[in-house]
Amino acid sequence: MSLIVERAGFLSSVQDLGRTGFRQFGVSLGGALDPFAMRVANLVVGNDERAAGLEITLGGLQLRFNDERIVAWCGGDFEVEIGSQSLPAGHVARLQAGDKVKFRTPQIGCRAWLAIFGGVDVPIVLGSRSTDLRANFGGFDGRALRDGDVIPLGSRPESPVPVTRISSWTAPHDWVSPARPSPILRFLRGMDWTRFNASTLQRLTSEPFTVSSDSDRMGVRLTGPELSRGDNIDLISEAVVPGTVQVPPSGQPILLLGDCQTIGGYPKIAQVITFDLGIAAQLRAGDHVRFSEVSMADAHRLLMERERELDRFRIGLTLHAS
Repeated sequence: MSLIVERAGFLSSVQDLGRTGFRQFGVSLGGALDPFAMRVANLVVGNDERAAGLEITLGGLQLRFNDERIVAWCGGDFEVEIGSQSLPAGHVARLQAGDKVKFRTPQIGCRAWLAIFGGVDVPIVLGSRSTDLRANFGGFDGRALRDGDVIPLGSRPESPVPVTRISSWTAPHDWVSPARPSPILRFLRGMDWTRFNASTLQRLTSEPFTVSSDSDRMGVRLTGPELSRGDNIDLISEAVVPGTVQVPPSGQPILLLGDCQTIGGYPKIAQVITFDLGIAAQLRAGDHVRFSEVSMADAHRLLMERERELDRFRIGLTLHAS
């Protein structure tokens, strides 16, 4: 029960929903940079939402399966093929032994998450199967996938998903295809908001920023209008989380992602809301992004409404399978 990585692509790794409960020890959350997309992909194939799958960055991945499997993916605007057939985002496919799945370079966005019925069966480290690419542990030998790797898969009882080849049904479009050509990230004011003058705060919300090539799973470096502080006081390092927007001395902000450090000493001007982290995960070099402030109440409402919709979707999947 395994799959073979015929081509590993630009950067592919094993990820689940991340390593919770260890940040006090300096261990990053990690996991899929869009955990909601990973949850949806797992749900539609019949997995537990926490099952490990694959995160694919900028395509180029080609897999060959050694047994029959149900698969689905969510993410950027990728062209994904099973043999000569196209597999759209959020649709479910039943693979036969020997079938190949190919991820080509995306037109919009940069990441996709592939769920496989039975999950990827690598050892659990600190409560997760995710790969920590900086600390080199977890996942498959603590590293990105390479050509020729044989990835173990979990046991596959009879699949609850009624599909013969590729399903006509899918999850909601915004869930399975979160990438945007002109993204706007909504944020709450950060702890150090008042350390910046009024003109700087206006630039943050009125001017676009460009994604630098010097970006990775730890964070997205942005170039654009300089965000100048109103003081030069040294700050004590404090907790940071995915979505925190820090401003180093250069005045060019850094948007932290899932592999971010646990503490940081740069001033925190903003916090991108959890609901929009999936959009942030799709940012790639050259993209233009804007920021828009929202209230805490709106941030909570968006998240709670999506969770209620997901509850209804789970019920729909159960009825569809019965």
